[in-house]
Amino acid sequence: MFLRMIYDEKLAQAAYLIGCQRTGEAILIDPERDIDRYLELALREKLRITAVTETHIHADFLSGARELAEKTGAHLYLSAEGGPDWQYQWLNQKSTGGPYPHTLVRDSDTFRVGNIEFKVMHTPGHTPEHICFLVTDRGSGAADPMGIATGDFVFVGDVGRPDLLETAAGVQGAKEPSARALFDSIQRFNALPDYLQVWPAHGAGSACGKALGAVPQSTVGYEKRLNPAFRAGRDEEEFVRFILSGQPEPPLYFARMKRDNKSGRQSWAACPAPGASTPPNSGPSIPSAAPSWTPARGRPFAPATSRARCPSRSRARSTPTPDR
Repeated sequence: MFLRMIYDEKLAQAAYLIGCQRTGEAILIDPERDIDRYLELALREKLRITAVTETHIHADFLSGARELAEKTGAHLYLSAEGGPDWQYQWLNQKSTGGPYPHTLVRDSDTFRVGNIEFKVMHTPGHTPEHICFLVTDRGSGAADPMGIATGDFVFVGDVGRPDLLETAAGVQGAKEPSARALFDSIQRFNALPDYLQVWPAHGAGSACGKALGAVPQSTVGYEKRLNPAFRAGRDEEEFVRFILSGQPEPPLYFARMKRDNKSGRQSWAACPAPGASTPPNSGPSIPSAAPSWTPARGRPFAPATSRARCPSRSRARSTPTPDR
């Protein structure tokens, strides 16, 4: 089994490439939209990205799940949890028509990529649809999982904040029910074996929690013992007070990103190539105005009035960052 964290220091965000070296198949978990680095890493390791998944609908960056499915034909495994308001709306809108190959997964579902098994664990609280993945290397003969990709549920030294639906997305009255759902998810996490590695989606500097550690990975047992949220999680009322206090102001662009990742930004496959000439009198295919800049991250995205909704390809990274 091959596992590599691909870390974006500007967003304090981690994607994971997990591959079966026997079959050459691989899956990406929580990719950003700048997909070149993932493709080049897979190529170097002689892996084919045949599957893509996400732990939830992200609010802090544009997802690369759709772009990778468009570019590679990868099968999408996405959450069916959280109710009708938290479902992906772009799965049947492939640029060439029809649906993307996809499977909607629920708690306890399993799927395989090569000889690696992924078991879904529904962990609401940060978001209603949030899921984690228990990863077992069946190809090595293992019967038990090696680790868990926790997304924005459990970080090193923190857990995903449950207030964003209200403070960022404007869903009034959502904070306390989300905090209680997070408490229940922590009780399920407490039942996992201590030896499991924890592979989170964020590190120090992310606005998806209030005190994320700078260590990239952890174990279930370590977080049970020393994570402040888990210590507060022994009592539900104490936990709700603890987790809702001291949360920083969410960046202003979070609501926009959540909406765009749910509805689906148009794939770059449907955008004109850089430098392509525009037919006379056809008007610009992308906005002529400078792109807006997100207030907290300095990353460009097209204005909401954009006709094509396609950022410039020149923004995509062309060099992989396998260790960073």
